[in-house]
Amino acid sequence: MYLVFLVLLIGSYLLGSIPFGYLVSRGKNVNIREIGSGNIGATNVYRALGMKWAVLVGLLDLAKGAIPTLLAIFFLDSEVLILAVGIVAIAGHNWPVFLGFKGGRGVATTGGVVLVLMPLITLIAVLIWVVLVKTTRYVSLGSVAVAVVYPVMAFFLEPRANFIFILFLAAAIIFQHRPNIKRLLAGEENKV
Repeated sequence: MYLVFLVLLIGSYLLGSIPFGYLVSRGKNVNIREIGSGNIGATNVYRALGMKWAVLVGLLDLAKGAIPTLLAIFFLDSEVLILAVGIVAIAGHNWPVFLGFKGGRGVATTGGVVLVLMPLITLIAVLIWVVLVKTTRYVSLGSVAVAVVYPVMAFFLEPRANFIFILFLAAAIIFQHRPNIKRLLAGEENKV
């Protein structure tokens, strides 16, 4: 089982490291890292290339979290090892080997992991995110707010191990959004 776990960890990190936002934008002769926030995620792709390409990147980034987690559930019988595979996929997105360890914020990839593990609260979180983004037009505010609300929902609706996992992921998302939080507080954050 540990050899399978090791293969899943390595594969999860490498899949997570595929910078779909960067690749899609380069395919359109745009360097996403030089536009807008410089982030490789779907929000910046939306600003640079439009909704169609942003949705594609968002779904691909979501799959980077969902696929390894599904494989881990199929091949592993330890919840802790399954969670580790999901965390490594997110780490691959945030610190991709293919881009010098400078990646995205990890929201969509985290969404893929938690969608597989906790579908009900993930759907509630998505609804909260959509309402906040539609009303404020700040994607970062929606992402940070969901990162705050998600652990509260997990505390009441999930086993303790999942709550600790979600608490860790929420802290990572908030940490990755430090520049956005500073811009929000200064009134300088970009709207969609």
